Amino acid sequence: MKVRTRFAPSPTGYLHIGGARTALFCWLYARKMGGTFILRVEDTDRERSTQASVDAILEGMDWLGLDYDEGPIYQTDRFNRYKEIVQQLLDEGHAYHCYCSKDELENLRNEQRAAKIKPRYDRRCLGKDSPHEGAESVIRFRNPQEGSVVFEDQVRGRIEISNSELDDLIIARTDGTPTYNLTVVVDDIDMDITHVIRGDDHINNTPRQINIFRALGKQPPLYSHVPMILGDDGKRLSKRHGAVGVMQYRDDGYLPDAVVNYLVRLGWSHGDQELFTREEMIALFALEDINKAPSAFNTEKLQWLNQQYIKEQDAEDVAKHLQWHFDHQGIDVSNGPALTEVIDALKERAKTLDELTVSARYFYEDFTVYNAKADKKQFKQGVDAILAALLTKLEVVEEWSIKPVYAAIMAVCDELELKLGKVGPPLRLAVTGTAMSPSLDVTLVLIGRERSLTRIQKAITYIQAKN
Repeated sequence: MKVRTRFAPSPTGYLHIGGARTALFCWLYARKMGGTFILRVEDTDRERSTQASVDAILEGMDWLGLDYDEGPIYQTDRFNRYKEIVQQLLDEGHAYHCYCSKDELENLRNEQRAAKIKPRYDRRCLGKDSPHEGAESVIRFRNPQEGSVVFEDQVRGRIEISNSELDDLIIARTDGTPTYNLTVVVDDIDMDITHVIRGDDHINNTPRQINIFRALGKQPPLYSHVPMILGDDGKRLSKRHGAVGVMQYRDDGYLPDAVVNYLVRLGWSHGDQELFTREEMIALFALEDINKAPSAFNTEKLQWLNQQYIKEQDAEDVAKHLQWHFDHQGIDVSNGPALTEVIDALKERAKTLDELTVSARYFYEDFTVYNAKADKKQFKQGVDAILAALLTKLEVVEEWSIKPVYAAIMAVCDELELKLGKVGPPLRLAVTGTAMSPSLDVTLVLIGRERSLTRIQKAITYIQAKN
């Protein structure tokens, strides 16, 4: 049996973090087993589905690097197939027309509640030859009334649901459009899906779907229901916890590999290992290692992982993603150092690419103001003389590289009989406008000769005018 998994989002919003984790687990299992990963867009809810949401899902999958072997397949292209299956179920006695109005159904539910009976449809239209005058019909699946549905969940173990708990669900609306539980079954049959990996909020749907599989004479796939993701407070993850679309993580400066690494650890583990390459994830992933308990989303842990990836990932790969942030902030990097050099200089401190972009701005653009706190502390009377001495030494440096630049700075320290702690901070503020930067020699070399000398002279003029 060749493994075939599917990720089947509904395009009614962005690709959220829970959906992205489900997609990742489906992708990993297919890759681990040498199988096929399919992207299916469940867009039958015409009122809520939008093209913008479809685009957001596709963009999110692409950014995360979750490539699919088949798809995207759209359910709205398959309405004729669903109609064919509904007719088959009607012809074989597994479905029937229901002509009950909304008021009639509401009255039924109220009566059942008053009698302390679980609300469920009572099959009053089963076998009815003629409808009420002018009544429209839905089509209901005739669920078995005896026995139970038993399946072996790959995460949760044996699950048994009595058929007496399940009522006759609607499989086609009055306008003929199919409903979720029918389309899922038909698609999984037609696409030869062998393993369904999805959130545990679908557990209640599973026995209903299995009964439809059986009515159609087909073997259901194996199911794995993954626990939900919680916020730090133990409540279901929501926007107030930061549960945003995955592309927001790109905007906030996270590397896709860091996000993927974080997602795989939300509910799956391999000993105490925290960092995984994609190859390791694929090799080690197993459905039985998915935790049964919900996982808590922790932004600090994600930031830590992202920082590790910025430090350890090849600078060329990081630069591809960093370029997006420079473009987004309108910074032209053509007149400055290579992004790989900036990454190597700043990676030890940066937690996100957005933070790194802000820190690196002075390498590419001149600034108009100095950090106020640093200005007050460093640009005191007499500091212009220190900067003037530095300017004189640096102007005669022929090779603008780390060793000669460092030697020039230290020569000024010796001549003025000052420690580097008195010379370095005002020089750093002069050339960067801030109090923080990589080592001075690296900073000056990356900023470039002419830009560095011009900024030092500007700082001298500023200090003299100020004092």
